[in-house]
Amino acid sequence: MKLLLLFIAALTCSFSVLADELSDANQLFDFVEKNYAQYFSPAAQSTQTVQGYLVRYYPNTNTYLATNAGSVYVHGVQFGVGIIRVGLVTDFITPAVGSGSSTANAVIDLTNLILTKRAGNCSDFAGTYKGTAQDIARNLSFTGNLAIAVSNNTCTFTSNNIPNHTMGQGGAFATPVSAQNSNFRMTATPAFAAQISALGLTWNSGVLLNGVRIDMFAAACFGVGDGKIGCNNESQPWRYDPMSPKNNFGTDNHNAHTQPNGAYHYHGNPKTLFDFSKVVESPVVGFAADGFPLFGSYFKDAAGTVHKARSSYRLKSGSRPTGSGNPGGVYDGTYRDDYEFVSNLGDLDSCNGMTVSGIYGYYITDEFPYMTNCFRGTPDTSFRK
Repeated sequence: MKLLLLFIAALTCSFSVLADELSDANQLFDFVEKNYAQYFSPAAQSTQTVQGYLVRYYPNTNTYLATNAGSVYVHGVQFGVGIIRVGLVTDFITPAVGSGSSTANAVIDLTNLILTKRAGNCSDFAGTYKGTAQDIARNLSFTGNLAIAVSNNTCTFTSNNIPNHTMGQGGAFATPVSAQNSNFRMTATPAFAAQISALGLTWNSGVLLNGVRIDMFAAACFGVGDGKIGCNNESQPWRYDPMSPKNNFGTDNHNAHTQPNGAYHYHGNPKTLFDFSKVVESPVVGFAADGFPLFGSYFKDAAGTVHKARSSYRLKSGSRPTGSGNPGGVYDGTYRDDYEFVSNLGDLDSCNGMTVSGIYGYYITDEFPYMTNCFRGTPDTSFRK
Protein backbone atom coordinates (compact mmCIF):
# COMPACT_ATOMS: atom_id res chain seq x y z
CA MET A 1 0.00 0.00 0.00
CA LYS A 2 2.88 2.36 0.73
CA LEU A 3 4.29 1.81 -2.75
CA LEU A 4 0.84 2.41 -4.21
CA LEU A 5 0.53 5.72 -2.40
CA LEU A 6 3.97 6.75 -3.55
CA PHE A 7 3.02 5.87 -7.10
CA ILE A 8 -0.16 7.93 -6.90
CA ALA A 9 1.67 10.82 -5.30
CA ALA A 10 4.22 10.83 -8.09
CA LEU A 11 1.48 10.80 -10.69
CA THR A 12 -0.33 13.61 -8.94
CA CYS A 13 2.77 15.76 -8.95
CA SER A 14 3.41 15.09 -12.62
CA PHE A 15 -0.07 15.30 -14.12
CA SER A 16 -3.35 17.12 -13.51
CA VAL A 17 -6.28 15.64 -15.41
CA LEU A 18 -9.80 14.34 -14.88
CA ALA A 19 -10.75 10.81 -13.91
CA ASP A 20 -10.70 8.16 -16.64
CA GLU A 21 -13.81 6.31 -17.59
CA LEU A 22 -13.87 3.25 -15.38
CA SER A 23 -15.18 0.66 -17.80
CA ASP A 24 -12.51 1.48 -20.39
CA ALA A 25 -9.80 1.26 -17.74
CA ASN A 26 -11.04 -2.11 -16.53
CA GLN A 27 -11.25 -3.34 -20.11
CA LEU A 28 -7.62 -2.30 -20.59
CA PHE A 29 -6.48 -3.90 -17.33
CA ASP A 30 -8.18 -7.18 -18.24
CA PHE A 31 -6.58 -7.13 -21.69
CA VAL A 32 -3.11 -6.48 -20.29
CA GLU A 33 -3.45 -9.16 -17.62
CA LYS A 34 -4.38 -11.72 -20.26
CA ASN A 35 -1.71 -10.79 -22.80
CA TYR A 36 1.18 -9.70 -20.54
CA ALA A 37 0.77 -11.97 -17.54
CA GLN A 38 4.54 -12.20 -17.11
CA TYR A 39 4.52 -8.54 -16.01
CA PHE A 40 1.13 -8.20 -14.32
CA SER A 41 0.02 -11.01 -12.01
CA PRO A 42 -2.01 -12.29 -10.40
CA ALA A 43 -4.89 -11.18 -12.61
CA ALA A 44 -8.18 -9.64 -11.50
CA GLN A 45 -6.76 -7.27 -8.92
CA SER A 46 -9.11 -4.58 -7.63
CA THR A 47 -9.13 -1.23 -9.37
CA GLN A 48 -8.50 1.65 -7.00
CA THR A 49 -9.52 5.23 -7.62
CA VAL A 50 -7.26 7.76 -5.95
CA GLN A 51 -7.42 11.46 -6.81
CA GLY A 52 -8.91 10.66 -10.19
CA TYR A 53 -6.40 7.97 -11.22
CA LEU A 54 -7.36 4.35 -11.81
CA VAL A 55 -4.68 1.90 -10.63
CA ARG A 56 -4.15 -1.83 -10.20
CA TYR A 57 -1.26 -3.23 -8.17
CA TYR A 58 0.09 -6.73 -8.91
CA PRO A 59 1.84 -8.17 -5.84
CA ASN A 60 3.44 -11.20 -7.53
CA THR A 61 5.35 -9.05 -10.01
CA ASN A 62 5.44 -5.91 -7.82
CA THR A 63 4.18 -3.75 -10.69
CA TYR A 64 1.57 -1.07 -11.18
CA LEU A 65 -0.72 -0.32 -14.11
CA ALA A 66 -2.66 2.94 -14.29
CA THR A 67 -4.76 5.06 -16.62
CA ASN A 68 -5.33 8.78 -16.62
CA ALA A 69 -6.91 11.03 -19.26
CA GLY A 70 -6.68 8.30 -21.88
CA SER A 71 -3.00 7.49 -21.29
CA VAL A 72 -1.49 4.30 -19.84
CA TYR A 73 1.31 4.25 -17.25
CA VAL A 74 3.41 1.44 -15.77
CA HIS A 75 5.80 1.28 -12.83
CA GLY A 76 8.19 -1.50 -11.81
CA VAL A 77 11.85 -2.46 -12.10
CA GLN A 78 11.01 -4.57 -15.17
CA PHE A 79 10.20 -1.38 -17.09
CA GLY A 80 13.01 0.93 -15.98
CA VAL A 81 13.26 3.82 -13.56
CA GLY A 82 10.23 5.81 -12.48
CA ILE A 83 6.74 6.02 -13.92
CA ILE A 84 6.62 5.35 -17.64
CA ARG A 85 3.91 6.37 -20.08
CA VAL A 86 3.47 3.56 -22.60
CA GLY A 87 0.76 5.02 -24.85
CA LEU A 88 -2.96 5.60 -25.10
CA VAL A 89 -5.70 3.30 -23.88
CA THR A 90 -6.91 3.11 -27.48
CA ASP A 91 -3.48 1.82 -28.57
CA PHE A 92 -4.31 -1.42 -26.77
CA ILE A 93 -8.11 -1.80 -26.85
CA THR A 94 -11.18 -0.62 -28.69
CA PRO A 95 -13.59 0.59 -26.01
CA ALA A 96 -16.91 -1.26 -26.02
CA VAL A 97 -19.72 0.40 -28.00
CA GLY A 98 -22.15 2.05 -25.59
CA SER A 99 -19.67 2.10 -22.76
CA GLY A 100 -19.32 5.84 -22.86
CA SER A 101 -15.61 5.92 -23.66
CA SER A 102 -13.99 9.25 -22.97
CA THR A 103 -10.46 8.04 -23.60
CA ALA A 104 -10.33 9.15 -27.22
CA ASN A 105 -12.84 12.00 -26.83
CA ALA A 106 -15.22 9.93 -28.95
CA VAL A 107 -18.85 11.01 -29.21
CA ILE A 108 -21.17 8.01 -29.30
CA ASP A 109 -24.27 8.34 -31.46
CA LEU A 110 -27.26 7.04 -29.52
CA THR A 111 -29.81 7.51 -32.29
CA ASN A 112 -31.97 4.38 -32.16
CA LEU A 113 -29.05 2.54 -30.51
CA ILE A 114 -29.76 -0.68 -28.59
CA LEU A 115 -27.52 -0.94 -25.53
CA THR A 116 -26.14 -4.19 -24.12
CA LYS A 117 -24.35 -3.43 -20.84
CA ARG A 118 -25.85 -4.56 -17.54
CA ALA A 119 -23.29 -2.81 -15.33
CA GLY A 120 -24.89 -1.53 -12.15
CA ASN A 121 -22.51 1.37 -11.65
CA CYS A 122 -23.13 4.70 -13.37
CA SER A 123 -19.38 5.21 -13.80
CA ASP A 124 -19.35 2.39 -16.36
CA PHE A 125 -21.25 4.68 -18.73
CA ALA A 126 -19.08 7.79 -18.49
CA GLY A 127 -18.52 9.51 -21.80
CA THR A 128 -20.01 11.86 -24.37
CA TYR A 129 -23.14 11.04 -26.34
CA LYS A 130 -25.38 12.57 -28.97
CA GLY A 131 -28.62 11.66 -30.69
CA THR A 132 -31.08 13.04 -33.20
CA ALA A 133 -34.80 13.42 -32.61
CA GLN A 134 -37.63 14.43 -34.89
CA ASP A 135 -40.62 16.33 -33.53
CA ILE A 136 -43.29 14.69 -35.66
CA ALA A 137 -46.03 17.24 -35.01
CA ARG A 138 -43.90 20.24 -35.95
CA ASN A 139 -41.61 18.50 -38.43
CA LEU A 140 -38.58 19.83 -36.55
CA SER A 141 -35.24 18.14 -35.99
CA PHE A 142 -33.41 18.30 -32.67
CA THR A 143 -29.96 17.16 -31.59
CA GLY A 144 -29.67 15.70 -28.13
CA ASN A 145 -26.47 15.74 -26.15
CA LEU A 146 -25.37 14.03 -22.97
CA ALA A 147 -22.12 13.97 -21.02
CA ILE A 148 -21.58 11.61 -18.10
CA ALA A 149 -18.59 12.50 -15.94
CA VAL A 150 -17.21 10.72 -12.89
CA SER A 151 -15.38 12.37 -10.01
CA ASN A 152 -15.07 11.61 -6.31
CA ASN A 153 -17.42 8.64 -6.54
CA THR A 154 -20.15 10.78 -8.11
CA CYS A 155 -21.60 10.59 -11.61
CA THR A 156 -22.83 13.81 -13.20
CA PHE A 157 -25.28 13.70 -16.11
CA THR A 158 -25.33 16.92 -18.13
CA SER A 159 -27.75 17.07 -21.06
CA ASN A 160 -30.23 19.19 -22.99
CA ASN A 161 -33.02 16.65 -22.27
CA ILE A 162 -33.58 15.83 -25.95
CA PRO A 163 -34.04 12.09 -26.64
CA ASN A 164 -32.55 9.80 -29.28
CA HIS A 165 -35.82 9.01 -31.08
CA THR A 166 -38.91 10.59 -32.61
CA MET A 167 -41.17 12.64 -30.35
CA GLY A 168 -44.89 13.26 -30.40
CA GLN A 169 -46.01 10.40 -32.62
CA GLY A 170 -49.33 9.11 -31.32
CA GLY A 171 -49.51 11.87 -28.70
CA ALA A 172 -50.83 15.37 -28.21
CA PHE A 173 -48.49 17.64 -26.24
CA ALA A 174 -50.02 20.62 -24.46
CA THR A 175 -46.69 22.45 -24.74
CA PRO A 176 -44.18 22.11 -27.60
CA VAL A 177 -40.94 20.28 -26.84
CA SER A 178 -38.00 22.50 -25.98
CA ALA A 179 -34.43 21.78 -24.95
CA GLN A 180 -33.75 22.05 -21.23
CA ASN A 181 -30.49 22.33 -19.35
CA SER A 182 -30.31 19.29 -17.07
CA ASN A 183 -27.62 18.56 -14.52
CA PHE A 184 -28.15 15.51 -12.34
CA ARG A 185 -25.73 13.88 -9.90
CA MET A 186 -25.82 10.46 -8.24
CA THR A 187 -23.56 8.25 -6.22
CA ALA A 188 -21.52 5.69 -8.14
CA THR A 189 -21.86 3.25 -5.23
CA PRO A 190 -25.56 3.16 -4.30
CA ALA A 191 -26.64 1.42 -1.10
CA PHE A 192 -29.92 0.73 0.60
CA ALA A 193 -31.00 3.48 2.97
CA ALA A 194 -32.43 2.79 6.41
CA GLN A 195 -35.85 3.79 5.10
CA ILE A 196 -37.46 3.79 1.68
CA SER A 197 -38.10 7.25 0.22
CA ALA A 198 -41.31 8.01 -1.61
CA LEU A 199 -41.48 9.53 -5.07
CA GLY A 200 -43.17 12.88 -5.33
CA LEU A 201 -43.92 16.00 -7.29
CA THR A 202 -40.79 17.72 -6.04
CA TRP A 203 -38.45 15.03 -7.44
CA ASN A 204 -37.45 13.87 -10.87
CA SER A 205 -37.39 10.11 -10.52
CA GLY A 206 -34.28 9.45 -12.58
CA VAL A 207 -32.56 9.93 -15.91
CA LEU A 208 -32.12 7.64 -18.90
CA LEU A 209 -28.89 7.03 -20.77
CA ASN A 210 -30.11 9.36 -23.50
CA GLY A 211 -30.14 12.27 -21.03
CA VAL A 212 -33.93 12.54 -20.68
CA ARG A 213 -35.53 12.66 -17.24
CA ILE A 214 -38.02 10.24 -15.70
CA ASP A 215 -40.94 11.85 -13.86
CA MET A 216 -43.44 9.29 -12.61
CA PHE A 217 -45.91 11.68 -10.99
CA ALA A 218 -48.40 13.99 -12.67
CA ALA A 219 -49.72 17.13 -11.00
CA ALA A 220 -53.25 15.94 -11.67
CA CYS A 221 -55.84 14.75 -9.15
CA PHE A 222 -59.56 14.17 -9.02
CA GLY A 223 -61.45 17.29 -8.00
CA VAL A 224 -58.49 19.67 -8.45
CA GLY A 225 -58.79 22.22 -11.24
CA ASP A 226 -59.45 20.59 -14.60
CA GLY A 227 -57.93 17.32 -13.40
CA LYS A 228 -54.87 17.73 -15.62
CA ILE A 229 -52.71 20.23 -13.74
CA GLY A 230 -52.50 22.11 -10.47
CA CYS A 231 -52.53 19.26 -7.95
CA ASN A 232 -49.39 20.30 -6.08
CA ASN A 233 -50.26 18.76 -2.72
CA GLU A 234 -48.34 15.48 -2.64
CA SER A 235 -50.69 13.98 -0.05
CA GLN A 236 -53.76 14.67 -2.20
CA PRO A 237 -55.53 11.34 -2.89
CA TRP A 238 -56.78 10.07 -6.23
CA ARG A 239 -53.84 11.21 -8.33
CA TYR A 240 -54.33 10.31 -11.97
CA ASP A 241 -52.07 7.74 -13.58
CA PRO A 242 -50.70 9.21 -16.86
CA MET A 243 -50.16 5.68 -18.18
CA SER A 244 -53.78 4.58 -17.83
CA PRO A 245 -55.55 4.22 -21.19
CA LYS A 246 -58.60 5.63 -19.42
CA ASN A 247 -56.86 8.99 -19.05
CA ASN A 248 -55.83 11.26 -21.87
CA PHE A 249 -52.50 12.79 -20.98
CA GLY A 250 -51.26 13.09 -24.54
CA THR A 251 -48.31 10.72 -24.12
CA ASP A 252 -46.64 9.62 -27.35
CA ASN A 253 -45.47 6.20 -28.54
CA HIS A 254 -42.56 6.42 -26.09
CA ASN A 255 -44.89 6.99 -23.10
CA ALA A 256 -43.65 10.55 -22.76
CA HIS A 257 -45.02 14.05 -23.04
CA THR A 258 -44.02 17.56 -22.01
CA GLN A 259 -44.25 19.56 -18.83
CA PRO A 260 -45.61 23.12 -19.01
CA ASN A 261 -42.08 24.40 -19.70
CA GLY A 262 -41.65 22.03 -22.66
CA ALA A 263 -39.47 19.47 -20.85
CA TYR A 264 -39.89 16.04 -22.42
CA HIS A 265 -40.13 13.27 -19.80
CA TYR A 266 -41.12 9.60 -19.48
CA HIS A 267 -43.90 8.02 -17.42
CA GLY A 268 -43.39 4.44 -18.57
CA ASN A 269 -41.51 2.16 -20.96
CA PRO A 270 -39.49 4.58 -23.14
CA LYS A 271 -39.26 1.98 -25.91
CA THR A 272 -35.70 3.02 -26.57
CA LEU A 273 -32.18 1.86 -25.65
CA PHE A 274 -33.29 -1.80 -25.25
CA ASP A 275 -35.09 -4.36 -27.37
CA PHE A 276 -38.51 -4.55 -25.76
CA SER A 277 -39.95 -6.81 -28.48
CA LYS A 278 -37.74 -9.87 -27.93
CA VAL A 279 -37.19 -12.16 -24.97
CA VAL A 280 -33.54 -11.23 -24.41
CA GLU A 281 -31.86 -10.13 -21.19
CA SER A 282 -32.24 -6.36 -21.01
CA PRO A 283 -29.43 -3.86 -20.44
CA VAL A 284 -29.28 -0.87 -18.13
CA VAL A 285 -31.17 2.00 -19.76
CA GLY A 286 -30.82 4.63 -17.03
CA PHE A 287 -30.41 5.38 -13.36
CA ALA A 288 -32.77 6.41 -10.60
CA ALA A 289 -32.07 9.45 -8.46
CA ASP A 290 -30.56 7.21 -5.76
CA GLY A 291 -27.93 5.80 -8.14
CA PHE A 292 -29.44 2.36 -8.60
CA PRO A 293 -29.73 1.25 -12.25
CA LEU A 294 -32.92 1.01 -14.26
CA PHE A 295 -33.05 -2.11 -16.43
CA GLY A 296 -35.26 -2.93 -19.38
CA SER A 297 -38.04 -5.47 -18.97
CA TYR A 298 -36.26 -8.83 -19.22
CA PHE A 299 -33.98 -10.61 -16.76
CA LYS A 300 -32.40 -14.05 -16.35
CA ASP A 301 -33.64 -15.97 -13.32
CA ALA A 302 -31.65 -18.38 -11.14
CA ALA A 303 -32.47 -21.25 -13.49
CA GLY A 304 -31.04 -19.35 -16.45
CA THR A 305 -34.43 -18.63 -18.04
CA VAL A 306 -35.03 -15.18 -19.47
CA HIS A 307 -38.47 -13.73 -18.87
CA LYS A 308 -40.22 -10.41 -18.41
CA ALA A 309 -40.16 -8.88 -14.93
CA ARG A 310 -43.56 -8.84 -13.24
CA SER A 311 -44.81 -6.12 -10.93
CA SER A 312 -46.15 -7.08 -7.50
CA TYR A 313 -48.97 -4.55 -7.67
CA ARG A 314 -52.57 -5.35 -8.51
CA LEU A 315 -55.85 -3.49 -8.78
CA LYS A 316 -57.85 -3.34 -5.58
CA SER A 317 -61.12 -5.23 -5.62
CA GLY A 318 -64.48 -3.57 -5.28
CA SER A 319 -65.32 0.09 -5.64
CA ARG A 320 -63.76 3.35 -4.54
CA PRO A 321 -65.38 5.33 -1.75
CA THR A 322 -68.00 7.89 -2.67
CA GLY A 323 -68.87 11.23 -1.18
CA SER A 324 -67.00 14.51 -0.99
CA GLY A 325 -63.51 14.32 -2.49
CA ASN A 326 -63.90 10.76 -3.74
CA PRO A 327 -64.46 9.71 -7.35
CA GLY A 328 -66.47 6.53 -6.75
CA GLY A 329 -66.58 3.85 -9.42
CA VAL A 330 -64.66 0.58 -9.57
CA TYR A 331 -60.90 0.33 -9.15
CA ASP A 332 -59.84 0.30 -12.79
CA GLY A 333 -56.39 1.94 -12.83
CA THR A 334 -57.51 5.50 -13.47
CA TYR A 335 -55.75 6.59 -10.28
CA ARG A 336 -52.54 5.54 -8.63
CA ASP A 337 -54.57 4.82 -5.50
CA ASP A 338 -56.38 2.08 -7.41
CA TYR A 339 -53.41 -0.23 -6.89
CA GLU A 340 -52.14 -2.19 -3.92
CA PHE A 341 -48.81 -3.94 -3.32
CA VAL A 342 -48.84 -7.66 -2.57
CA SER A 343 -45.46 -9.02 -1.52
CA ASN A 344 -44.17 -11.79 -3.82
CA LEU A 345 -47.13 -11.47 -6.17
CA GLY A 346 -44.60 -10.86 -8.93
CA ASP A 347 -40.82 -10.64 -9.20
CA LEU A 348 -40.36 -7.11 -7.89
CA ASP A 349 -40.51 -5.29 -4.57
CA SER A 350 -42.60 -2.24 -3.70
CA CYS A 351 -40.16 0.06 -5.49
CA ASN A 352 -40.34 -2.13 -8.64
CA GLY A 353 -36.84 -3.48 -8.10
CA MET A 354 -34.99 -6.70 -7.34
CA THR A 355 -31.48 -8.11 -7.10
CA VAL A 356 -30.20 -10.17 -10.05
CA SER A 357 -26.64 -11.53 -10.16
CA GLY A 358 -25.76 -9.40 -7.15
CA ILE A 359 -26.98 -6.13 -8.68
CA TYR A 360 -30.07 -4.40 -7.32
CA GLY A 361 -31.98 -2.40 -9.89
CA TYR A 362 -35.41 -1.18 -10.89
CA TYR A 363 -37.15 -2.79 -13.86
CA ILE A 364 -39.44 -1.50 -16.59
CA THR A 365 -42.79 -3.31 -16.42
CA ASP A 366 -45.92 -3.36 -18.52
CA GLU A 367 -48.00 -2.94 -15.38
CA PHE A 368 -48.13 -0.33 -12.65
CA PRO A 369 -45.80 1.18 -11.45
CA TYR A 370 -44.06 0.88 -14.86
CA MET A 371 -40.54 2.03 -13.88
CA THR A 372 -39.88 3.09 -10.29
CA ASN A 373 -42.28 3.60 -7.40
CA CYS A 374 -39.95 4.64 -4.57
CA PHE A 375 -36.24 4.93 -3.76
CA ARG A 376 -34.43 2.10 -1.98
CA GLY A 377 -31.37 4.32 -1.68
CA THR A 378 -30.93 8.02 -0.91
CA PRO A 379 -31.86 10.27 -3.85
CA ASP A 380 -29.41 13.03 -4.68
CA THR A 381 -30.76 16.53 -4.12
CA SER A 382 -29.86 17.49 -7.72
CA PHE A 383 -33.02 15.61 -8.75
CA ARG A 384 -35.22 18.04 -6.83
CA LYS A 385 -37.19 20.23 -9.18
